[in-house]
Amino acid sequence: MQEIGATVLVCTPSYALRLAEIAQEHGINTPASTVRVTIHAGEPGASIPATRERIERAWSASAYDHAGMTEMGAYGFACSERRGIHVNEGEFIAEILDPQSGRPVQKGQAGELVLTNLGRWGSPALRYRTGDLVMHGGYNCACGRTFLHLLGGVLGRVDDMLIVRGVNVYPSALADVLHRFPDVAEYRVIVTKEGEMDEITLQVECPPAIIGDIQEELRIALNLRVPVEAVEPGTLPRFELKARRVDDRR
Repeated sequence: MQEIGATVLVCTPSYALRLAEIAQEHGINTPASTVRVTIHAGEPGASIPATRERIERAWSASAYDHAGMTEMGAYGFACSERRGIHVNEGEFIAEILDPQSGRPVQKGQAGELVLTNLGRWGSPALRYRTGDLVMHGGYNCACGRTFLHLLGGVLGRVDDMLIVRGVNVYPSALADVLHRFPDVAEYRVIVTKEGEMDEITLQVECPPAIIGDIQEELRIALNLRVPVEAVEPGTLPRFELKARRVDDRR
């Protein structure tokens, strides 16, 4: 990237942060690099305010969300408002359905994104259940576009949503809280089962002194008390493609 003077970085949000971490270890100043824009897909991140801010601070560049999949192609893009992504309805018919009932959700509600592609003559897909959990953001955006707006981008996978003591917990919500703390390097979510209920614990690479602040921010954001354990730097896995931060031990 330094040798060719790259101006755009396209990768998962996790890998953008990992690259910046490696660069720092090698004395490379990424904020002073030629990169001016970063584009991210493959996992939630670029529409999560705290994660986007962390990427932008690491690269001194504007970060944008993007969405697509092998089966459908690229279907979503971020606008200048960067509060989520728009579905390219010139190429796709989009539905957001309740995963249980199969009925359409209303504006402000979350559901599974179902897509029909119109431009792939060689591999059409009709009402394809993407497995992506999204929020219906309506059809009017401050940017002026009237394509369906997915507020907050892809929130996660439908089967990744956790119900902890009756509270729906999305992985993107945990990331938004943890990435507010500059001293948090990496984290892992451990899921266990106690009786009939799911429980979660967080392992976080951070100074023990900020654990109390993290727990309080999580309580405010989720209305849930989450145990947090500080672990040594470099203890948790790093990811080059899609991050796998949920360790399901149920």
